[in-house]
Amino acid sequence: MDLSEYSFVIVGSGLLGSVVAERITSQLGQKILLIEKRNHVGGNCFSEVDKETNIEFHKYGTHIFHTDNERVWKYINQFTNFNSYRHQVLSSYQNKIYQLPINLETINSFYNITLKPFEVDDFLARLKTPLEKAPSNFEEKAISIIGKDLYEAFIKSYTEKQWQVDPKQLPASIFNRLPFRKNYHESYYFDKWQGVPTDGYATMFNKLLSDKKITVLLNTDFFSVRNQLKKNAIIIYSGPIDKFFDYRFGKLSWRTLSFHQETISVEDFQGNAVINYPEKEIPYIRIHEPKHLHPERNYTTEKTIIFKEYSMKDDGKNPFYPILSDDNQQKYDLYKKEADQLKNVFIAGRLGDYKYYDMHQTIEKALDIFETGIAPQIGTIS
Repeated sequence: MDLSEYSFVIVGSGLLGSVVAERITSQLGQKILLIEKRNHVGGNCFSEVDKETNIEFHKYGTHIFHTDNERVWKYINQFTNFNSYRHQVLSSYQNKIYQLPINLETINSFYNITLKPFEVDDFLARLKTPLEKAPSNFEEKAISIIGKDLYEAFIKSYTEKQWQVDPKQLPASIFNRLPFRKNYHESYYFDKWQGVPTDGYATMFNKLLSDKKITVLLNTDFFSVRNQLKKNAIIIYSGPIDKFFDYRFGKLSWRTLSFHQETISVEDFQGNAVINYPEKEIPYIRIHEPKHLHPERNYTTEKTIIFKEYSMKDDGKNPFYPILSDDNQQKYDLYKKEADQLKNVFIAGRLGDYKYYDMHQTIEKALDIFETGIAPQIGTIS
């Protein structure tokens, strides 16, 4: 295959790369070379079907689509329908199940009391030590909102296992991703539109990439074929930004995940899609039971599958999530400055922007890249 014939090269077939590929082919009629290091498209959203039970599962952890963005919702619904699933997370602490995010039921169960919503602030205020200044790290932020008891029970060790760092080394802003409620609302998200693709994520990605003008190279390292590409090709890169620049400012820190699958001869193992395990003595961070993600399907009543999720630091070979320390942010800022100087190269996505993105945010980013960065250049491409 002559790779130099492609004017558009996309690195990574997750949501960012797949959406940009679909836009370029459908709106501009251009050919695409999509390079993917894994043996499948779809990035971390990829789903597949367990052969023994016929249960569809998310290979890299439970992914729930949710958004209030009408532009994103209308776009992605061209390629899939979503079911009625609403995400609820539970936490197992000292052999008792609690609601997460922490809500009024969690508080009342944990303290064995019966507070009403308007009593929560005063109750927690009596338990908290006032801070002399604004919270400077994740732990201080958490304790300032929910108090030390709830933090140490449900958040501290879970965060240490998840991030592989002391919570004091994480920025306070990360705690903002964790909802906290003073009522009994159990849904994890409040977004207007929510669900899981009715036919699964794999089918959704196959539709996104169905145009014959898209050539997909699986099991291919972009850096091993980089010198074979057209010199002035427009590149959309969604891999690690530090690797793109050959680590000239040092390696960024990442964490990765691994999943241990078990098949169990019961109809329902835990009664919920996800249950967290925040205690330090338990090595995994949560258990996924994917059959709960598709209440509209008639799965077997004889067996179920579960996945125990483990989090660990990564050396850059299989990065999932950035570790947002001050040192890493400083390195990223140097890489971002370099990236901004490049012509015809768009570095973006969770790994490229070194930032947490939900799925709808990634789609919005991809649409913006196409509409403001790529489409205006179409007349200059040769």
